[in-house]
Amino acid sequence: MARIAGVNIPTNKRVLIALRYIYGIGPANAVVICEQAGIPAEKRVNQLSDDEILRIREIIDRDYQVEGDLRREIAMNIKRLMDMASYRGLRHRKGLPVRGQRTHTNARTRKGKARPIAGKKVATRK
Repeated sequence: MARIAGVNIPTNKRVLIALRYIYGIGPANAVVICEQAGIPAEKRVNQLSDDEILRIREIIDRDYQVEGDLRREIAMNIKRLMDMASYRGLRHRKGLPVRGQRTHTNARTRKGKARPIAGKKVATRK
C-alpha cells in the first residue's frame, strides 16, 4: 500500500483514480501529476516502483497544498469571513446556504432536518 501525503492510497486502482483519494487533488491535478512524473495513465498503484512513488510524492510536496494544510487554510478563510461579519460570514455562522441559493424550500443539507413548528395547522388531503 502506497502512502502519499499522509494518505494510504488504494493499491488495485489506476494511479489517476488513486491520487484523487488525497484531499486537494482532483481529476485535472491527477492527470498533471502523472504527466510530470512520467507515469502512464493506465498503470496501477501496485505496479509502481519505489522511484515512481517517490517522484509523485516530491511533485505533490513541491507544487500542491493538500490534506491538513489545505483544510486549515479553508477553515481560516471561513473564520476570517465570520470575524469581519460579512454577509457570507453571517450565513456560515447561521448554517445557511452561502452562495445565494433559495431557502424557502430546499436547502435541507445546510439547514438540517426539518423541525415542526408548534401550533402550525397541518394541511390534510381529502
